[in-house]
Amino acid sequence: MNQWIGTKNPIHRFTDSPFMLQLYNTLTRKKDEFVPIKNKAVGLYTCGPTVYDFAHLGNLRTYIFEDILKRVLKFNGFRVRHVMNVTDVGHLVSDADEGEDKMMKALNREKLEPSVASLKKLADKYFEIFKKDISELNILEPDVWCKATGHIKEQINLIETLVQKGFAYETADGIYFNTSKLKDYGKLSGQAREELEPGARVALNPEKRNPTDFALWMKAVGKHASHLMRWPSLWGDGFPGWHIECSAMSRKYLGQPFDIHCGGIDHVSIHHTNEIAQSEAAYGTPLANFWLHGEFLTVAEGKMAKSSGTFITLEEVVKKKICPLAYRYLCLTAQYRSKLNFTWESLKAAESALVALSAESQYWKKPTKPNAEWMEKFTQAINDDLDMPRAIALLWYVVKTRDDGSKAATVLEFDKIFGLGLKGCVAKPPKIPASVKKLVRERERARESREFAQADSLRGEIEKAGFTVEDTADGAVIRIKIA
Repeated sequence: MNQWIGTKNPIHRFTDSPFMLQLYNTLTRKKDEFVPIKNKAVGLYTCGPTVYDFAHLGNLRTYIFEDILKRVLKFNGFRVRHVMNVTDVGHLVSDADEGEDKMMKALNREKLEPSVASLKKLADKYFEIFKKDISELNILEPDVWCKATGHIKEQINLIETLVQKGFAYETADGIYFNTSKLKDYGKLSGQAREELEPGARVALNPEKRNPTDFALWMKAVGKHASHLMRWPSLWGDGFPGWHIECSAMSRKYLGQPFDIHCGGIDHVSIHHTNEIAQSEAAYGTPLANFWLHGEFLTVAEGKMAKSSGTFITLEEVVKKKICPLAYRYLCLTAQYRSKLNFTWESLKAAESALVALSAESQYWKKPTKPNAEWMEKFTQAINDDLDMPRAIALLWYVVKTRDDGSKAATVLEFDKIFGLGLKGCVAKPPKIPASVKKLVRERERARESREFAQADSLRGEIEKAGFTVEDTADGAVIRIKIA
C-alpha cells in the first residue's frame, strides 16, 4: 500500500516496510529507533547560516545531509515542521565569546559605511546568496526562517529566566551562564568538564567564574562600545550572545522538547553544548530528543573552513562549468558521519556519473509502478541512519539491470530522497534529428545485407552528428553521445 505525504514535496511511502528508521543520536552515542514526540509530527531544527559571507562547500555538505534527513522522514510518513535560524547578530569570531562580531568585521571587509542600514544590507545580500545556493543544490527550504534580530524579545526573556533561577551572573561586559551550576554540562560531547577548560577555549575573561562559562548578553561597552546593533535590556544596551538565539527560537516554533536538532560536528562541544545547558537550566526539560551531526568536508590542508582560508564556494563550482548537483551527488557517496575529502577530480567524477545516469535513464520505458523488492532494499538502506552510499550502490544496480518496465518508476522514487533532479530526464528520450534517423535506417539495412564495412562507416557518420547507436534485442537505440 502506498500513500503520498505532504503537498509541496510529496514523498512516496511504502507503509508496509518492516525497516524502522534508525538514527545515530550524538546524545546517546548509538543508533536509536526514531519515535517522534507527537504521532507522525516531527519538529526539526537545523542551525543555519551566519550571513556575513558565502557558505563554503563544507557548510553546504551539512545542509545537504539535513535535507536528506528531512526527505527520509517524509518518506517514512512523518509530517515535518522544519525551522532554521539565520544569525545576523552576536556571532563573535571565536565561538568562545572572544573577538569581533562577524557581521561587524564583514562591514570592514566590504568597505561599507558603519551603520545599521549597512549591516542589514550585508545580511540581506548573503542571505539571498545562501538561498540561491541551496536552491541550486535542490535543498528544500525550511518551513520557518527565523532571524536572530527578529527575536530579541524572546532571547532577553530567556536570559531573565536564567538570571532569576541563579544560572547566570553579571560582569562588567555582559551576562554569563554559570556552567558550574549544571551537573551534566558537556554531556553532549561526552567530555569531562576539565577537558572543556583551559586549552579548549580562548583566553579567559578575568571576571568569568569558570573557564567554560559563556555569554548570554554582551553589553555595548568596552571592546563592544562601537557595536552598531544594540537593544535595551535590564543590564543596559547590548546584543545577545550567539548560543541564546537557537534556544529561544527553537522553543518558540517547536516547543521544548522537540524531536531533532541538527548541525555540523563542530557545533557539538561548544554551540550545541551551550544550547542544551541554557535551555534545560531555564525550563527543566530536554531541549531535543535526537541530536544529529554531519562530519567535516576536508581538503588537503585539513577541514574546509573560512578561518583558515581553505574554503570553496558553490559559485566557484559554477564558474568551472560544473553542475551544482554534481556536488550533491558527491556528498551522497559518503555517509554523513564520515569525513569526505574534496578534490576537483572527485567532483568531476561525480559530475560524469550524474551525466551518465541522466543519459541512460532517458531511454527507459515510461514509469508504471516501482519494483517492490528494490524499494524494500532502498528503504532498508536509507532507514539505517541515512546510508546513502548503500542507496547509491543500489541505484546503479538498478540502472544496469534489464528494464522490466519498473526501472523508471523505481529510480524516480529513489530520487525523491537523492534530490538529483532526475524527473526531467527519466523516460524522456531526446529528440533525434530526421537526418540521424535516416542514417540509422541505412545502417540497419546494411547490417541486414551483411555489408558490415558500410554499416561501420554509417556508425561513424552518426557519431560525428553527436549520437551513438546501440544494437539491442528490441532493435537499434539512438543515444546522445556523451563526451
